[in-house]
Amino acid sequence: MAAIFDLTGWTRERAVQAKAGRTISLCIPCRDEANTIGGLVTLAKNALVGPNGLVDEIIVLDDRSIDGSADVARGAGATVVPISEVHEKHGEGRGKGNALWASLIVSKGDIVVWCDADVTSFEPDWVTRLVAPLLLDDHNAIVKAHYHRPTELGGGGRTTELVARPLLSLFYPELADLHQPLAGEYAVRRSAMADIPFVQGWGVEIAMLIDVAGKFGVDTITQVDLGVRHHRNQPLLSLAVQAAEVIATVLDRAGANSSFAESALMLHRPGGVSQPLNLKERPPISSLK
Repeated sequence: MAAIFDLTGWTRERAVQAKAGRTISLCIPCRDEANTIGGLVTLAKNALVGPNGLVDEIIVLDDRSIDGSADVARGAGATVVPISEVHEKHGEGRGKGNALWASLIVSKGDIVVWCDADVTSFEPDWVTRLVAPLLLDDHNAIVKAHYHRPTELGGGGRTTELVARPLLSLFYPELADLHQPLAGEYAVRRSAMADIPFVQGWGVEIAMLIDVAGKFGVDTITQVDLGVRHHRNQPLLSLAVQAAEVIATVLDRAGANSSFAESALMLHRPGGVSQPLNLKERPPISSLK
């Protein structure tokens, strides 16, 4: 069971002391988020980077943005890495999981904190809280965010409640008590992430939980309360591919992939319109030469 980690008495000053020589990277995969990425980076850099700072590097992994996101992030003080640099060495990929995998390759921290680029309620304290279980207990491998998404502001977590949670309850009940299994804000221990594959598409977060639990144990997964989260809310129709990829990923991990027909790798919509599902995987980075 993934308990909520007790953060009583935890402060940024205590976090800096607890680093004990370890390094922390804040990685933000970004694709066309010029409206939000600058403010996010500015807040993080001003509060977390510098002499005796908690974060050692802020990396924005630019996934082929065409709206100037890279320039905005660079101007705010982030190190911007185009995903093409990773593709040149390791081959083309696509999807959120591909961007997370690429950011793991180009970052250096012993602990990596990931944050979605479309978040509008980011607080530097999120990073301080997410890294606590990893700094205080070497047994922990991944720390997921737990937060509230106000319904009056568009809500959120629809894929979680309608797809991810029912699937986890059926196939992996030991993970079903995670409040936000698909959360884009979480911290990981690099040594653990280096040994698992990354699903390239939207199934990356749920596959990561299943793989970490299988390889290192459910008790290496914990969660912390980050309060309230606001982000750019997507229309329901646009969540269909995301939901389909999460479903396919869980079924694959549960051993039901042999029943997939070739047509099951597409999301079929009325009118003969079909969209491909991205179920490809990137290998563990520990296997790379």
